[in-house]
Amino acid sequence: MLAFNTLSLLYLRYFLIVLVALGSFMVGFDLMDNASRLPHSANLVLIYIMYKYFYAVDMMLPISLVFAMVISLVELIRSNALAAYYALGYSKGRILAPFLSIAGGMIGIYIALHATDFARANEYSDNLRESSEFIRPTSNLFFTHEGNYIYFGNLYPLSKRAEDIRIFTFKQGHLQEVLSAKEAVYRDNYWNIAKAHLIRYPGSLKMEDFGIMISDRDHLKVLHDFKPKILDQVYEGKDNFTIGDGLDALTLLQNQNVDVAKITSVMYRIFISPWFAPILMVILFSYAPVNARFLNLSLFSFVAILTTLMVWGILFMMGELSNNKTLPPEAGIILPIVLLFTIMFWRLGNPLRRVRVKSRQN
Repeated sequence: MLAFNTLSLLYLRYFLIVLVALGSFMVGFDLMDNASRLPHSANLVLIYIMYKYFYAVDMMLPISLVFAMVISLVELIRSNALAAYYALGYSKGRILAPFLSIAGGMIGIYIALHATDFARANEYSDNLRESSEFIRPTSNLFFTHEGNYIYFGNLYPLSKRAEDIRIFTFKQGHLQEVLSAKEAVYRDNYWNIAKAHLIRYPGSLKMEDFGIMISDRDHLKVLHDFKPKILDQVYEGKDNFTIGDGLDALTLLQNQNVDVAKITSVMYRIFISPWFAPILMVILFSYAPVNARFLNLSLFSFVAILTTLMVWGILFMMGELSNNKTLPPEAGIILPIVLLFTIMFWRLGNPLRRVRVKSRQN
């Protein structure tokens, strides 16, 4: 238990140092690039920096877990503490346990944060820089729902309100009705329209059919369960929505003949992609020498950091290709994690095979 606590505190200390350093690096470069475009209010600038730090944590937390593992290993090897643990009878699993426990806990917190507005930190900071507002209205939304086409001139997600609404209803491929309204409010799982103007077209051009019928309707309810955040995030093509918004969108759109590949990709990146960190930690640990005399520590550190950056870069690139629908989410996100897990399993299997060979020789 004492060794577990000692290794946990060592790893946690380096993790916090690396995370703060990488976050400050990202925020510092952003401030240098955008200093002239920031709001003139000091309060808004501080809020902007806070949201940028949240976004930096979102980007850098998984890779910080691996970097902290590398630094902790180097310190343990240089001080001969790792050899001492082995001499006392500690197995590799017992030495790895504190590192993996901390990493798993941090990834759990990381995933939980994406159920909050933490996931939209970058959007909020960009809005502050461009308009000094947290959320800007979304303009010119055009989407489909149950075979109908809907247009929103302006959408205000915070107030759950939309302006300049047009709903085009089709039946068997023919335009049947056009609804227009100045305003709609989302309430009780419906978009409520106080007053609407309807234009109904004839079913055919036969003489016995009525012509175009124009009427006004009051208190209409349309677009069941189409939450403002779903419209704002999903149909605008954004990829920073929360877990709740993503699950709601998948539930609503999976039967609407709408491509949900981007939503699926974002969900995979939240729930699956961060786990590359503990997998890579195990792989790097399997290559770590017991003593500094067995391997150049500078070379080991360089190769470990370079490998981490390359793996992280490839996963990030594959994730972006999945977001842009160039690759299926399963191929761009799940497959690389499965390959990493296979390599980890192979690395863990090699020592077991060597032990079996030695036992047979004896």
